[in-house]
Amino acid sequence: MLCTLAVWPAMAKKINNSFVTIETSMGSITVEVYADVTKHAENFLKLAKEGFYDSLLFHRVIPGFMIQGGDPDSKRALDGQMLGNGDIGYKIPAEFMLPKYYHKKGALAAARDNNPQMASSGCQFYLVVGRVFSDSELDMMESRTGTKYTPEARQAYRSVGGTPHLDGSYTVFGQVVKGLEVVDAIGNAPRNASDRPVENIRILRVTVKKKP
Repeated sequence: MLCTLAVWPAMAKKINNSFVTIETSMGSITVEVYADVTKHAENFLKLAKEGFYDSLLFHRVIPGFMIQGGDPDSKRALDGQMLGNGDIGYKIPAEFMLPKYYHKKGALAAARDNNPQMASSGCQFYLVVGRVFSDSELDMMESRTGTKYTPEARQAYRSVGGTPHLDGSYTVFGQVVKGLEVVDAIGNAPRNASDRPVENIRILRVTVKKKP
């Protein structure tokens, strides 16, 4: 009798994502933070638990693109002051997780400067507002950037929208699960020539929890 060895599939390791609620002066946003984007998730949650983000501003908002916060200089910024260069003294190595995580509407991603390693700011982040793209536009972006969009990503970019040209250049490490209407409202707020909201939009507090 011929015997065969049974091959048992490896047990998949359960990933326990965390959730944060970003309470702002315009409403609350709940974000799922991806535990498998390890360095970015751990850093963001650490800063949130320490209260680092409390009282900071969304200092840069662009309709159809994104809203950005996390500049420590924004806590006591003067009206009209240029913001965006504040940092925490360190960067985080890039953790691109394509095709799993991409810049669909509501994505949480790390801001960065033009450093050649594409390392992320240790504290500044953005939430994607984005817009809807056609297949021909996505084809053009694939040709220009060399990034190949999966069928899932294409469907998301054609339906809910996003910022596909940022894929592979900025680290995505979370996704809004509640409060997209607040993200849109912040993104559409009146702004000055530097894209800073005319009236301050403040992060009141960021609370970490295990469930949304």
